[in-house]
Amino acid sequence: MNHLMNEKALPTQKPRKKNWLLKFCLVLLVAFASIQFIQPGKNNQSVDMEHDISTVVKVPDTIKALLRTSCYDCHSNFTNYPWYSSIQPVGWWMKNHIEEGKSHINFQEFAMVAANDRFNTVALRQSHKLEEVAEYVENKKMPMKSYLWTHSEAKLSDAQRRLIIHWVDSARAQLSRR
Repeated sequence: MNHLMNEKALPTQKPRKKNWLLKFCLVLLVAFASIQFIQPGKNNQSVDMEHDISTVVKVPDTIKALLRTSCYDCHSNFTNYPWYSSIQPVGWWMKNHIEEGKSHINFQEFAMVAANDRFNTVALRQSHKLEEVAEYVENKKMPMKSYLWTHSEAKLSDAQRRLIIHWVDSARAQLSRR
C-alpha cells in the first residue's frame, strides 16, 4: 500500500516544479519587457568640431579617418548606434561605456582640456592625454575587444597602430612648442 501512495505522489510533484519554473520564466519575461521602456539618453549631442583635436594639433586625413572609425564612437560627442543599443540592458551598458570613454579623452572637446594640479599648463595635460592614447593603442587596449566584436571595421592593424603612435609623437612635439 505504501508503494502505491509513493507512485501517486510523484506525478503531483512534477507539475509543481513545472509551475514554479513557468512562473519564474514569466516574471523574467515581464521584467525584460518592462525595462525596454527605460531607454538611456543617446550620445548625440553635437557633430560640431569647433573644439576638436584638429583645432589644436595637425591631424592628417589618414589619422582622422582612423580616429573616426576606431575611436570617435566612444571618445566624442556623437556615437553611431547599432540597432541592438535600444535593447536593455545593452543600451545601459553602452551608455556607461561611452561616458567612461569620454571621461578619459573626448577628441571632439580636446581644445577645451584645462590644466590641473598635476599638469599646470593646458599643453602639458593635452600632451599627457595623447601619451595615454599611444600607450593604449600600442598595448592593444584600444579599441576595446568588446567594441571590436560588433565593429570589425574598427580593428587596427599593426601598421595603423604605428601610424597613430607616430602621429601622437608628432602632435606631442607640436604641443611642447606652445
